[in-house]
Amino acid sequence: MSKGKRAATYEDIEALPVGWVGEILGDELVASPRPALPHARVGAALCALLGMAFDLGQPEARGGWWILYEPELHFGREVLVPDLAGWRRERVPSPSFMDEPHTSVAPDWVCEIHSPATRVIDQERKLPVYHRENVGHVWFIEPRIRTLEIRRRRERGWHLVSRHEGDGEVHAEPFDAFALRLGALWLPRPMPPVNREA
Repeated sequence: MSKGKRAATYEDIEALPVGWVGEILGDELVASPRPALPHARVGAALCALLGMAFDLGQPEARGGWWILYEPELHFGREVLVPDLAGWRRERVPSPSFMDEPHTSVAPDWVCEIHSPATRVIDQERKLPVYHRENVGHVWFIEPRIRTLEIRRRRERGWHLVSRHEGDGEVHAEPFDAFALRLGALWLPRPMPPVNREA
């Protein structure tokens, strides 16, 4: 933040237009518009798939997680809103924050779905905060090029576990007990126009 510029506050987030997501990183307000449809599709599909496998149904069969869509995380003065986040039930058996609008309990996993406007913010500004707060795994998903990148926290920095692309099944940490079909996350590719003169 430049000298003489005031630190962003939560009131700045509340003043954003409807549909915008506000975050505070390093005392600066970072605002993002409603995501495009490929981004929204990935978030909804991933929440449904991981939710059914690890949160709903019989979650204890695979370890048990709380999976939330766009939770608001407060870490000191910083406010982050990942696209998805999960808390292991063995660490957070009864999440008191479920009745609150935000939480300061760091998740064990977060997923950031990139758009052209958020990619640099996610990787360069939010990732160090996740490391500082001891988030164990971070996923980065690029809907436009259909990729999933998995990073695991190390004491210093992050280890790139794997990078997947396309439509196949993957066993992705920390949900590797489940076969995730990447093709279920993407919107169908546009069909080529029909040549009616042929």
